[in-house]
Amino acid sequence: MKKLFAFLTCLSFAAFALPQNSPQSPQLPPAQRRIQGKTIVSNELPAADLTFAADFQYVGAQVVNLYGNALAEQHLFVKTSGGAVQAFCWIQFEHRLPAYMHPYVYPLPGSTEIGGLPFVYDTKAFLAYDDSLKSDPQSDGFAISKLLATKNLSFPQNAARIRMFHLPTPNHLSELMIIYGESLPADSKIPASADGVLLDEASSDSAKLLLAHVKQSLTIHKH
Repeated sequence: MKKLFAFLTCLSFAAFALPQNSPQSPQLPPAQRRIQGKTIVSNELPAADLTFAADFQYVGAQVVNLYGNALAEQHLFVKTSGGAVQAFCWIQFEHRLPAYMHPYVYPLPGSTEIGGLPFVYDTKAFLAYDDSLKSDPQSDGFAISKLLATKNLSFPQNAARIRMFHLPTPNHLSELMIIYGESLPADSKIPASADGVLLDEASSDSAKLLLAHVKQSLTIHKH
């Protein structure tokens, strides 16, 4: 009996000594990019400085594991008025993990360039944008919503957003994603729905205006 008690005691201490970065809860790396004022400094993938307009405030950064397939480093800037988010810019540096080496592919309708970096993009307008981000607890949208909530803020429900992708490597295993969005007034004439209306098709003028706004709010300089 004494030997059995000693054996169970050792097991108990061993359980408490399990490392924090066990396979069930892997430790995430810190963010690799640094912030200088209104600028995200990225030394690689891509090597560029992303600078935001003076009326945008930095919320913070975090690294999230997306379904065990990719790591995403998220940064968020917002413009607020009266305690509500009027505009936001969500920056995400993402790369595939070794267990899921599938290239990123985006057959999107638009293409443009910012600071010499090529992007493909689409634009949508939503009646429930904040809700759509929170629909999947494992998603990058859910993660960025939690980051914004640390400032007691949330994304607007009525919103138009442009989603842009730059693929910095020939194998397309890394990406820079930029999502810029604006709150829409209740009486907005821009077509919107809970699932999102593709403005590139339904309202090309609105899509072009949103593209102009992101280029006014964000400047990119390659290293």
